[in-house]
Amino acid sequence: MRRRAWQQRSVVEWGVRLGLAFLALWAGFAAVKSTLAYSLRERDPARAFALAPGDGRITGLYAASRSGPEVTAVDRRQADRLAARALAQDPTAIAAVSTLGINAQVRGDTRGARRFFAYAALLTRRDLQTQLWAIEDAVGRGDVPGALRHYDIALRTSRHVPDLLFPVLAGATADPNIRAALIGTLKGKPAWGNAFIDYVAGKGPDPQSIADLFIGLARAGVPVSDNARRATVDGLIESGRLDQAWAYYSQLRPGASRTQSRDPHFMADLTSPSLFDWRTLDDVGITTSVQRNGKAGVFDFSVAASVGGPLLEQLQVLPSGRYRLSGRSNGIAAAEEMRPYWSLVCRGSNVELGRLPLPVSENASVPFTGYFDVPPGCGTQTLRLTAQPSDAMAGVSGTIEEAVLQPASPGGERRP
Repeated sequence: MRRRAWQQRSVVEWGVRLGLAFLALWAGFAAVKSTLAYSLRERDPARAFALAPGDGRITGLYAASRSGPEVTAVDRRQADRLAARALAQDPTAIAAVSTLGINAQVRGDTRGARRFFAYAALLTRRDLQTQLWAIEDAVGRGDVPGALRHYDIALRTSRHVPDLLFPVLAGATADPNIRAALIGTLKGKPAWGNAFIDYVAGKGPDPQSIADLFIGLARAGVPVSDNARRATVDGLIESGRLDQAWAYYSQLRPGASRTQSRDPHFMADLTSPSLFDWRTLDDVGITTSVQRNGKAGVFDFSVAASVGGPLLEQLQVLPSGRYRLSGRSNGIAAAEEMRPYWSLVCRGSNVELGRLPLPVSENASVPFTGYFDVPPGCGTQTLRLTAQPSDAMAGVSGTIEEAVLQPASPGGERRP
């Protein structure tokens, strides 16, 4: 009898063990299916749904995949059924709510779409589809502040969203009403604000609108980087809008005059100079820099033997007439035909209006002076310092301590 009882217990224990093993195997298989389905939910929602048809989030994504812009009416009805199923499985399945909202809008049921998207907004503020629809809805109603509010929310949802929305928002800056509202939004210092300012400076469709935006931002106390301002000035110049470029530049550099060059003592501390500022030009065998020490500034250059090329330049918008270039240089030791020289060149025709070689000044600061005549029809000019190839083993080096081009007084010296 003891042996029979032991045998009976042994059979029961084995049955329990087998049952538990089966349950563990089934649970493991279900877990693997669920994990695999979740990993496929974005790139292959149909397969993910086949693996986990009871997961409301996956069902919602599958419904969304059946509701694209090119689907048929039959597909859209199937998407509605799937979305309703997803919400029955999980009332927080945001993709299902968005799908129902999109389908309602496609059918012309704007009221129904607003109801679905309002529910989606209650579930989360981070759903991009919801925010994009809200932007379109606000634009359709002429609600500029509302549209910008949803732009702000959408741009916080993902680091990839700016690639989608920045071009649209940049294009909208041409509208004065949108531009004014956008300035108010940027004044609140949103996380994407600086990135948008830099983007619009380099890729904005209309340089004038961007300049107007930056002027408004400056008045509102919103900082704009040197690089963004430089890109805007240069964009206006390159698009042929010289008057607008100068108008914007003169707001950035109070006191700047169209009738003379700027920053004669190289004191402007600019990380990104515009074409209207001094621009140092490095190349193979050419090293240039602006060095500052308190109230003193100099332009320093060093050119290897047998190397020549531009060293320094600044765009001018001088009216026709005679102009005097004066300044001081130091450390120049070369024959006249090998010394660096100043020139003024008509930007459109590339006609050189004259040259002024730097004087010899090995260990002392010495002045230089010369004259240039700007003819009618030469609306923009480039003031440039250029190095000539030298046969000296050490090449040529030196500094410019001061340089200013301004209208000449009557009876000045001859043209160089």
